[in-house]
Amino acid sequence: MKIALIAGATGLIGGQLLELLLASDQYTKVVAITRKALPAHLKLVQVQMELDKIPELHEAFKADDVFCCLGTTIAKAGSKEKFRQVDLEYPFMLAKNSLALGAKQYLIVSALGAAKGSSIFYNRVKGEVEEAISSVAFQTVHIFRPSLLVGPRSEARSGEEAAKVFYKIFGFLIPKKYKAIESYKVATAMLHFASKNQKGKFIHESVDLQNF
Repeated sequence: MKIALIAGATGLIGGQLLELLLASDQYTKVVAITRKALPAHLKLVQVQMELDKIPELHEAFKADDVFCCLGTTIAKAGSKEKFRQVDLEYPFMLAKNSLALGAKQYLIVSALGAAKGSSIFYNRVKGEVEEAISSVAFQTVHIFRPSLLVGPRSEARSGEEAAKVFYKIFGFLIPKKYKAIESYKVATAMLHFASKNQKGKFIHESVDLQNF
């Protein structure tokens, strides 16, 4: 039996993944790093803290599998620098500290089109975090690259709402690779691949995640 550590448990994918982890018989304990209180659960250990405090994680937060669902938008973050902090610096910080505490697997949500050399800032940062996480000596790294996410967000994102309308009307014209994906499929895939206990680095593109 294993222990899971999840960051971003109040987000779209993270919230759904947390429910799956708590319901799974693979994990005896789930540690959630969050700034907001979560509903109590017998298996859940809540760590309410600011993300810049991640280096303060200690033995009580040891886990076998680490799930990183951190992510924001430039509009919500307030600047490119703040966006980079949430989507790159904190996930990398979490990786280094959880490895030091004995974690074996790291599973992270990236994005379709992630590429370090991209001219698009968002995709470039996602590519950089993929490279950073891959440099940490985990036995296993799983990178998930979903397209536009569809699901029950607690906050509205105007750009995404417009994109959803476009997908609804013209979705039949869009290649499967780029089709919007239900967030629950990504969460389900993360738990699925964590259970395989494979060794190595694996990248899961949105078109493959559609099968979950």
